Amino acid sequence: MAFESQERAKAYWNKNVKLMITLMVIWFSVSFGCGILVVDQLNQFQIGGYKLGFWFAQQGSIYSFLAIIFFYAWKMRQIDREFNVDE
Repeated sequence: MAFESQERAKAYWNKNVKLMITLMVIWFSVSFGCGILVVDQLNQFQIGGYKLGFWFAQQGSIYSFLAIIFFYAWKMRQIDREFNVDE
């Protein structure tokens, strides 16, 4: 991966870090927030016969993590193309 300048490399890394932090905050919010903090409010609703808070604690955080992985790969491909470092 060769960058045209040190500034472009720094801009690329800054975009990458911002994306990672954003996605980690989303993952934390879903797994900790929905599965632990607001579980009582979510348990008023059901998905497939299970309370929503329980579902988030058991399945929702896993599904959201998988969605975040695919989104990260898709978004990083766009960023790689933007900075001309794609394969």
